[in-house]
Amino acid sequence: MVHIGYTMMTEQAGPRELVDHVVRAEDAGFDFSVTSDHYFPWLRSQGHSPYAWSVLGAAAQATSRIPLMTYVTCPSFRYHPAVVAQKAATMQLLSEGRFRLGLGSGENLNEHVVGGGWPSVDVRHEMLEEAVEIIRALFEGGHVTHHGSHFDVESARLWDLPDETPPLGIAVSGEQSCALAGRLADLVIATEPDAGLLRAFDRHGGEGKPRVGQLPICYDPDPDTAVRRAHDQFRWFGSGWKVNSELPHPDSFASATQFVRPEDVAESIPCGDDPDAFVEAVRPYAEAGFTEIALVQIGGESQPAYLDWSEKTLLPALRAAFG
Repeated sequence: MVHIGYTMMTEQAGPRELVDHVVRAEDAGFDFSVTSDHYFPWLRSQGHSPYAWSVLGAAAQATSRIPLMTYVTCPSFRYHPAVVAQKAATMQLLSEGRFRLGLGSGENLNEHVVGGGWPSVDVRHEMLEEAVEIIRALFEGGHVTHHGSHFDVESARLWDLPDETPPLGIAVSGEQSCALAGRLADLVIATEPDAGLLRAFDRHGGEGKPRVGQLPICYDPDPDTAVRRAHDQFRWFGSGWKVNSELPHPDSFASATQFVRPEDVAESIPCGDDPDAFVEAVRPYAEAGFTEIALVQIGGESQPAYLDWSEKTLLPALRAAFG
């Protein structure tokens, strides 16, 4: 069985709207939700980027059933790992056990704002591993002192700890990150239907653990409108993580994608209102072995109509195909 999730995309809606959307997603019957955690949108046309952790706290109080998750937080630049541990423990308490902490090595777009530079991917993975070590130590309770290669913690303690530690996920894109996730994570996170990533995760200790994927879609009763919106706001998506993680500003993404055509976007993102097309877009993830798939509906203003359509049409179709 594949669980279908809803994405609170902080780059395309304001904080109050994001909470309204996830409340409606819970009512519509989505199995879980995830939340991006950025400082910038990828493109100016998306137009938003509120503080994800405030949105999550409000969502925890406004909902009662739907699981919540960061997709993903970088615990090594904008945030110190000791602070991330405190955020996650608090979220687990507020949500009464519905929170999962998704972590990744970060993107220059969001992390450069604190002025710490942008090291190589090998260094970023070292930092992520050390950050996970600190977070897990704090989740265990007691005082933590740590003096490592990248972080210092001096007699830190979490005073409000949940009975159940938030499960910890790590985003992967290659062998190195899969090895890290297999050893240290409770679940794996990816944004492409690559069965090789899941096999690598399994080789390094991930066998039997949940695997969460994500893909963008663009519902609209008018397919041409859907294609235009997807091109306007999501044409950066096809560049891949290795490129996207290095670009420092929305204008960089605009420049890098200036020659991407609407028809190019339509080839990789299902657009329109044909549920069969959306089912076929999900299929590679299911066949690769993902147990959970979070859908990203492109366009903040389109969310209410999309959620109504999902309840009546899309979710029944997906559950018939993969339930």
